[in-house]
Formats: sequence, structure tokens, C-alpha cells
Amino acid sequence: MAGAPRFQLNRRKLLIGGGVGAGLLVAWTLWPRHYALNLRAGPGESIFNAFLKIAEDGRVIVAVPQAELGQGVLTSLPQILADELGADWRTIGVEAAPISPFYANDVLAQELAGEHLPALMHGVEHWAVREYATRNAMMLTGGSTSVRAFETRMREAGSAARVLLSKAAARRWKSDWESLDTGAGFVWHGKQRLSFGELAAEAARLELPDDLPTRQGDENRLSGQSVPRIDTPSKVDGSAQFAADVRLPGMLYASVRQGPVGKARLVRVDRSEAQNVPGVVKIVEMPDWVAVVATNWWAANHALEMLHPRFEVPEGLVGSESIDRALAEALASGGGKQVFGRGDAAGALKGEGVIRASYAAGLVPNAAMETLTATARLSGGKLEIWAPTQAPVFAHAAAARGAGVSESKVTLYPMLAGNGYGRKLETAAIEQAATLAVLVERPVQLTWSRIEETLHDGFRPPAHAALEALLNGGRIQAWRARIAAPSTVAEVGKRLRSGRQTAGGKLEAAAVAGAVPPYAIDSVAIDHVPVRVGVPTGIWRSQAHSYTAFFTESFVDELAHLVHAEPMSFRMQMLRDNPRLARVLSSAAMIGGWDGGASGSAMGIAAHSAFGSHAALVVEVEIGPDGGIRVRRATCSVDCGRVVNPEIVRQLVEGGIMFGIAGALGRPIRYDRGLPTAIGFGDLGLPLLADTPEITVELVASDAEPGGVTELAVPPVAPAIANAVFALTGTRLRTLPLTVGGR
Repeated sequence: MAGAPRFQLNRRKLLIGGGVGAGLLVAWTLWPRHYALNLRAGPGESIFNAFLKIAEDGRVIVAVPQAELGQGVLTSLPQILADELGADWRTIGVEAAPISPFYANDVLAQELAGEHLPALMHGVEHWAVREYATRNAMMLTGGSTSVRAFETRMREAGSAARVLLSKAAARRWKSDWESLDTGAGFVWHGKQRLSFGELAAEAARLELPDDLPTRQGDENRLSGQSVPRIDTPSKVDGSAQFAADVRLPGMLYASVRQGPVGKARLVRVDRSEAQNVPGVVKIVEMPDWVAVVATNWWAANHALEMLHPRFEVPEGLVGSESIDRALAEALASGGGKQVFGRGDAAGALKGEGVIRASYAAGLVPNAAMETLTATARLSGGKLEIWAPTQAPVFAHAAAARGAGVSESKVTLYPMLAGNGYGRKLETAAIEQAATLAVLVERPVQLTWSRIEETLHDGFRPPAHAALEALLNGGRIQAWRARIAAPSTVAEVGKRLRSGRQTAGGKLEAAAVAGAVPPYAIDSVAIDHVPVRVGVPTGIWRSQAHSYTAFFTESFVDELAHLVHAEPMSFRMQMLRDNPRLARVLSSAAMIGGWDGGASGSAMGIAAHSAFGSHAALVVEVEIGPDGGIRVRRATCSVDCGRVVNPEIVRQLVEGGIMFGIAGALGRPIRYDRGLPTAIGFGDLGLPLLADTPEITVELVASDAEPGGVTELAVPPVAPAIANAVFALTGTRLRTLPLTVGGR
């Protein structure tokens, strides 16, 4: 690569060139590394950098390193690059980025590892985490980090290509490249223009200047515009390809059954009837699961039912009572670890006048529309896997494990995901599909049934909280929250690493993420009490924020009413250090017609800061004759910094509100002998289309750095509803899901 052009990118030097052999030289402060660029060029395509290819016909192909879960990342990230490049949106195409250190999500890695670290440790710790994430190509989608992690990289990639295209055009016009502009897919020099396509091959071979100028002006800009989503047309007309749509020559179909949680072991199946089902090819028995492979999925699943599999399980299988008991005992034990501290909360809360309350949150399902699925093909000792995944590196490793081959022999094709914010981190189906493909020596598509998906869903963990507060002069002076909850992020990390230990001490703090109140309180202490509840828990949209915000904002509302203060004003007086949250709170109250939440009003309010963004929600509820709670209106005001695509942000906020309603008002998940009693959508009590409230979303203009949005609207939903129910009925609901009158 001697003589290859290079440019500076945040202390990195990027080697650019139009060939498969192009590479990236990352100039680390202490450890220089060299990574090969493994993005591939198709016929007529020129590679500009790790994120961008331009074809001679004018197509602009963006490599997207994040999974599309319905959150619009296939549009928002390319939109950032296209804006800086000056592309025509109609020419933008996307493809999944290959596994590479270029695409590591170091923002998510740093947040998981360092959210509660002392400030003096942040520099060293975050540097080490960033190094680890990059070296191990930690491509992760989650934590509302897609735009936050890749905005700069996408913008720099677009800027670099724009400079090279301008230099190529300047050669032809014999002009100064810095005087040229781009727009609508052309390089412009007055009224003269040259298309990106006709310049691409030449431009990709040119050298970049030491400094990259950013695109100037407001004309022909894409950022901040509600450009059409790239994935919408194919999803509407049915041409979008999901993992279950994959079809391969000679492919078979499989369904799987697993035993209850708690180290269940398969001990017996009845093959007599199952093996006679037309289409059945093979019955596969593994230590803890059984599968049927057939010429069609319905035959496979029907035969699986006829197997009547029996599992041997240890004594004392987990049930709802044992889960609740484990949480209560952990909280009462006095154990735990302080993960955040400010001032002397312990000292302030020793005296008289301390207000105490207990809260709880139960298990909540992901209930993804798409069940876990994967297609595997082994040929010539090489394995191919088609699957939706939020963690390509771990999916890749799981496939290799299942097939018993080295990871170098595995090719992963990430597919569109049919929802599941966190569910598609799991790799069980990928490993199982790879195993089946090896055993039957034909391509296999494994799809979990809806029953299997419900029984083995990655439930959001349960949690119990003990809250204490001291009031002084009508405001909160001291606050302490002790929260007993499973260390789910560490648990999921261990599963993804096939039982190998992760950085547990750091990841455990994620179990109380969002528990620090966003208010100016002199003394605050947040304690986490780790608990093993006997149920494998998983990542859920907004994860711990969904219950910590419920605990915090419900208790704040209690305190406001205790001192006879109007709930919004009570919050506003403590937001002197958080003006962005104060602004969205006042905006939501004004647009939502906030009436003060007095007795009988049926309105509730809540606010939350997370993922670099801020949201406030006002809801109005009604209670039916059967005691069922229904949200009639919801008004959400959001400050998420610079907005890339306003319509996508509104969609995410609206979807987050509905997601939050489902989590707050769905039926409780009960466990019996190691399995949940729910077996399908009908058992979950999810809201129907008719239950959708009138939703208003207000985006507050901001010049701040972009924040996360996908999960932002979920946390304030449950406390806003609970606070509204209190205003309407005088009953304070302290347990999720929310029920009135024992319903």
C-alpha cells in the first residue's frame, strides 16, 4: 500500500483506494494497528472508504453497520453521509457492513462499561474500552446509539468522497477543487456539472488533503429533512427479504422444542407417530433440545408436537412466588453496591421526616413479531448463515460453534429484523440451525414457533425498589434508591460469549441505569442489589430505564402531592441544572393541556433524561367498568439534539409510547415450574389498534449533539399513567404492570 492516499480522521489515518486491497491504518496513541478493509466492490463500483461505494451508473451505496429493527437506521445513517456528500437521495442504496473493526460501536461499549465510573477514571477507562471494542469488532445495535456512534464517521466518509470527487472534476475543468460544490449527485462549477458516477473511478484513486472541509450552506441539504425511508417500499409491497424468506436449493425446514429453565435435560421423545408425518426427514435429539427437520415447516412443527418431549428438571423449579421472594429477600438483606453517589445521602436520611416507599416491576416480554430464526448451509467445509442479528460478531461465533467449524469458515448474511429491540441479540437459533445443517447435510431453515418464542422470550427483568427522600422547603434535599434486580446485561453478555465471563462488575451497573434523578438534589445515592431469580432475562427496549423511571417519577409525584405542590411546578424548581429537560417539560404541559393533575383530573405527567436526549410526557387516562386502564391522549415533547430525519424521530417516539403502554398495561407474566404460563400473543394482553391513544409529538429545536431516540419515549410512559390514575382515583399504583382493583 505504499503511496496510497491518506487523511486524518480523529487521530486515525484512512487509506483510500478503489480496490479490494485498500486498507485502514489506525494510528493509536500507544498501539499502532493495521486493519484490512473488507468491504467488497461489485461490477462498476469504486470503494471510497469503509462506508461508501459509488457505481459508474451513479448509485451511491452506503455500508450500514447497525441492524435495521424498524427504527429507521437504514435511512438515518445513509442520510448523514449523503448530506455531506451532496448526493441525490433517489440514488442511495444500502448494504450491511461486513464484520470489521471499522464498524465497532465504541459508544455503546463505553456506556455499558463506564456509566457509573468516577469522573477521574473516565479518560483511562473509556480509552481502554474503546480499544477493546475496536480490536474485537464489537458491532452492536442497542442503547439508542446508532446515530450517536456513527454520525461523525458517516459525515467524515461523505466529506472525504466529496473532496475526491471535486478534485477529479477540477482536473477535467482545470480549476481549483476548493471552488467547486456538490449537490443532487453532481459536482458543480457554475452551470457546468459532472455526475458522481462518471467521476467515481478516477476520484477513488486520488489523494486527500490533510484537512477535510465540511460542506457549507443550506441549499440542497438532506440532514434535517424527512426524506422517505429506504426500507418502507419493500416492506409495503412484500419484497423485503427477512430471514424466513430465504430460499435455497434443497433446503429443509425445522422447528425446535426446549425444556423449562433450570438446566433441563431431554430424557424421552415418542417417535412412533412423529416419524410417520409426511415430509419428516430427521428427528434430532440434543441434551437440552429436540428438533424435527422436514420438507416444510408445518410438517416439522406438527411432528414436534407429536413427539411429546419430556425433560428432566432439577427440584425446585422457578415459579412466580420464588421470583418475588428472591427479590424481596435481596432487598431486605441490606447488601448491594453503591453505583452512584453525590453528597451525603446516608447521613441526611438518618434523621426524622424521611419519606419511604416501595415499588416493584414484573417480567415483561419482548413479544417480537418475528420469532428467532436462521438459515444455515454447509458446503465444502464452509458455513453460510442468514439471520437477523444485533451482534454480528457473536452471531458469527455462535454459528461456528454450532457447526463445529472455525470462525474463518463462516459467512454471515445479516437480514432485516422483524422487530425485537434486544431480542435479536440472542444467538440460540443461529447455533441450532448450524448444528442441524451439519447433521442433515442439507441447508436448514429453523424458525421458532410462536409458542416456543413466548416460552423462551428474553423477558425484561423484574425489579424491587426501596426509595427514601427528605424534603426541605418544598424541594427534595436527599434521595436514596436501593434496587434489587438481575444483572441482565452481564447475563446476556455471558450467554453471547458462550458462558465465558464478561466484565461483570461494570455491566452489573446497567441494571439500575436511569435511576439517578434528573433533578438538582443535594445528596443522592443509588444502590444495586444483584439477584438471581432463576429466569433467563434479556434486553428490552430501554431496558432498566423502563423500571427505574417508573420508580423515580412515581415517587417524585408522591412527594409533590405530599407537600400539596402542583407536580409539574414541583419538578421545574429542581431543574436549574437541566434546562433542556425543563424546556420539554413545559412544552409537553402546554401542548398537552396540562391541568395541574389535581384530584379527578385523569392527567399524569413524567419526564426522563437518557441516551443523550430528554423527553416529557403528559397523558390522560380513563378506567373502564372492568377496571381496565386506557390511555386516551398522550403528548410527548422531545429534545434529541440535532435531528437527522424528523419523521423518523416522530415514528420512534410514537412507537415508543405504544411500547411503553404495552409494558405498563399488559398482563403480568407468571411462571410455573420453570415456564411462563403465557403461550402466545393472546395471553399477553397487548394493546390493540383500537387502544391507540391520540398521540402528539413535539420536537424541540436544538443545536446540541444528536442524542438517542429509539428507546427515549418508553421510560416516562408507565409513571405518567400511574400518576394519572392517582389523580383520577386517589390510588397510588406502585407495581408494574399497572392494575386497578385487582384486575
